[in-house]
Amino acid sequence: MTSSSAGFVAGLTAAALAGVGFLGHQASANLPADLATPPANGSPAAATSESPRAERNPEALPAASGAGERVVYTLSGDRVWLVGRGEKVRRTFAVAPGSVDPAPGSYAVTSRSSSVTGTDGAPVEHVVRFTTVDGLPIGFSAAVKHVAAPVDPSARTGGIRESRADGAAMWQFATIGAKVVVIR
Repeated sequence: MTSSSAGFVAGLTAAALAGVGFLGHQASANLPADLATPPANGSPAAATSESPRAERNPEALPAASGAGERVVYTLSGDRVWLVGRGEKVRRTFAVAPGSVDPAPGSYAVTSRSSSVTGTDGAPVEHVVRFTTVDGLPIGFSAAVKHVAAPVDPSARTGGIRESRADGAAMWQFATIGAKVVVIR
């Protein structure tokens, strides 16, 4: 084999290994939350319903979060779950709440906007609103640009902020009338 042939084969091998590594990373990033984060002792049997959710897996869907297809939002954990058919968690992610929280309960998506200015003055996209509190709209949204801090920290804001990728997933999942369950 000539040195140019050997270099060509080495280059192809390196490219193939990089491709396999990239695909492996993508696959692990798309695992359901209960598979992506193994239990502490590595055994699925350790995650029984008898142990508290936070001890099993803080990303696990809370037991008292309703039934059917829905968005679940926990006020105490600042986390959202998109729950599809068969109680299957399609996605879970952390959020940053606004300064005004909705009351725990069951709601339905009432309006959506592809892009607007948020109650804090920041440009936002994929806005999914589900209630109001004293006239202030409450909903999920993704900031288009990183905003260091609100202009006025005492301002009443109803935007529950998510990343742009999570906002796109919410936008696809939570159409008008979709159920939103807010729990403590």
